[in-house]
Amino acid sequence: MLLRTLACCAALWLLSIEAALGDTLRDLPYGPAARQRIDVYLPDQPTIGRPVLVMVHGGAWRFGDKRHRAVWQHKRDRWVAQGWVLVSVNYPLLPATPPDQQRQSLAMALQKIVQLAPGWQADPAKMVLMGHSAGAHLVSLLATTGSESTPIAGAVLLDSAALNLPLLMSQRHPRLYDHAFGDDPNYWRENSAYHALDHAKPDGAVPMLLVCSRKRDNSCPQASSFAAKAQQLGIRAEVLAEDLSHGDINSQLGLDSGYTQRVEEFLFSLLDHL
Repeated sequence: MLLRTLACCAALWLLSIEAALGDTLRDLPYGPAARQRIDVYLPDQPTIGRPVLVMVHGGAWRFGDKRHRAVWQHKRDRWVAQGWVLVSVNYPLLPATPPDQQRQSLAMALQKIVQLAPGWQADPAKMVLMGHSAGAHLVSLLATTGSESTPIAGAVLLDSAALNLPLLMSQRHPRLYDHAFGDDPNYWRENSAYHALDHAKPDGAVPMLLVCSRKRDNSCPQASSFAAKAQQLGIRAEVLAEDLSHGDINSQLGLDSGYTQRVEEFLFSLLDHL
């Protein structure tokens, strides 16, 4: 009788999972703040141990939203169709929440994703971070510092020009960076992934692909300088320069193109080592 009951419960549990396949789970909370929410796009295939792609939107640390189509649509169409779980993350913004606290909020989101991943038939050890613009800056900090409690397989940075903040702030720059980082050089260093590399270990920082727009003045130089320093420390870092605008680097990723294929090659190379 007990065995029949357990078998029945197991069957109902499997059915509940199968019913969720292909669904979109909206506004799952990972913290108490209104913007501490994630959307989850699940594949149709009932595959155990699927990888997770975590997408962090941009918007000058002040704007943006996980539901903007440029953030998730083509990425969902491309990689969820291949069995990935796509998670699009919101986080608290300026002026109430400065970038260092935004990074902490994203770290909370990753911890929650690790907890929830088995319920999506996903493997949290196969979690890859991706961020665009301000989101890429935040992802660069998480990827550089690493975390034993939150495994990260790798990261894709989509057109960040804020990897070396002291250098950026010492040059002529848009005022949006002043609004985000103020005038304290210590704060610049504390939120600079380039300088975080000084404290990184080869087994702590994760492999990174840095996509940059050739149509911007400072994105590719920042990416190349960061990658060169990471490589000197034994950290895998690759630069992919594209003739796309800042916005198109985000919105066109996932469309069938050479650009998407090169990003995809990097993504799947991360899984080969797990």
